Amino acid sequence: MADIPFDQRDGWIWYNGELVPWKDAKVHVLTHGLHYGSCVFEGERLYNGEIFKLREHTERLFKSAEILGFKIPYTVEDIDKACIETVKAQGLTNGYLRPVAWRGSEMMGVSAQNNRINVAVAAWEWPSYFDPEQRLKGIRMDIAQYRRPSPETAPCKSKAAGLYMICTISKHAAEAKGYADAMMLDYRGYVAEATGANMFFVKDGVIHTPTPDCFLDGITRRTVMDLARKRGYEIIERHIKPEELDDFSECFITGTAAEVTAVAEIGPHRFTPGEITKVLMDDYTAEVNPKKGAA
Repeated sequence: MADIPFDQRDGWIWYNGELVPWKDAKVHVLTHGLHYGSCVFEGERLYNGEIFKLREHTERLFKSAEILGFKIPYTVEDIDKACIETVKAQGLTNGYLRPVAWRGSEMMGVSAQNNRINVAVAAWEWPSYFDPEQRLKGIRMDIAQYRRPSPETAPCKSKAAGLYMICTISKHAAEAKGYADAMMLDYRGYVAEATGANMFFVKDGVIHTPTPDCFLDGITRRTVMDLARKRGYEIIERHIKPEELDDFSECFITGTAAEVTAVAEIGPHRFTPGEITKVLMDDYTAEVNPKKGAA
């Protein structure tokens, strides 16, 4: 299944209010979202038949659209229902969901005030983003060339497709060197995030994480922070300088796709996955799989 191109798969996709055959869920080549990045999306996980924090993801989708200046022509409840219908139509128990909204092809140009706002939801089987063994052993990360932009230059609080352009460039560059991912700095030179996940570091039993003032404060990020506080761990949100990385003993990243993944190195900096990383990996697994009981 993993080798089948995404436009050639079988199944159903919720598209503008109805389920359509997977291969028929198409857009025109002159779609505004393709040319000008007027597109927002979400990434969600399905565990044991339940979509983790569905409502939070849907609400963020609507907020992202609002930031980009368009209104999704459905209610939050409609999109929640669409996600559930799509999962059922696909016959999935565990997997990944991609709700997406974009400006259509009615007008072509920077201005597209009258373009239809299209919405779709797709779901498919998707195992761990990183190799399961590497998740605990720790992935290797490069340091990206591109930086997260200033809030004054980009809608950084929106999960907008266009903002991921530099993430794709950075991840491809890292993979070409043999790394699994890349760490991005922000426009000021502080540590920001991975190409699709938030970052955490551990020093003397205290967890440090970058302040999300120019990148997304991830839903998984907040979930893991809540789990850490329940364990009694202290968490400090602050600006972290790259030269501080050698001071940390552990590092891990969090995200819907990455879940909780240990990091063994970032460029010249080395880390050893330790107790805090392992505990939070287990606690997160228990959190998203409530039917399996506590870790």
